[in-house]
Amino acid sequence: MKNHQLGTLLLRITVGITFFLHGLAKFQGGIENTVGFFESLSLPGFMAYIVAIIEIVGGIMMTLGLKTKLVGWLFVAVLAVAIFKVKLAAGFMGNGKTAGYEFDVLLLVASLFFALANDSVYAIDQKFMNRRGK
Repeated sequence: MKNHQLGTLLLRITVGITFFLHGLAKFQGGIENTVGFFESLSLPGFMAYIVAIIEIVGGIMMTLGLKTKLVGWLFVAVLAVAIFKVKLAAGFMGNGKTAGYEFDVLLLVASLFFALANDSVYAIDQKFMNRRGK
């Protein structure tokens, strides 16, 4: 295993688990609270369900290396809205009352990497591609 392949694998698993846990927390904390928060931002409440499902299902898929390009783009979209609609006013490092968007930018760029990069050698997608290519 080459160093960059190991790095890509570790990054993919970490991003996947992070999103999975964030999505799971939305349901564990009461999805109604998240719906209310979305509505307070003038976003449709049903989007809370969509975001939570993207985070849970996408997190699993990213961890396994399944449709990482698609999932990466979905994560980029979720994070872009989170940054511009929720976190931007607090600044990059936060304002002492709320967290900033530094963590969101990091996840956005990591997700963008998977949206743009070639499939990882250690991904389920790569196993399927090798079978089709033979």
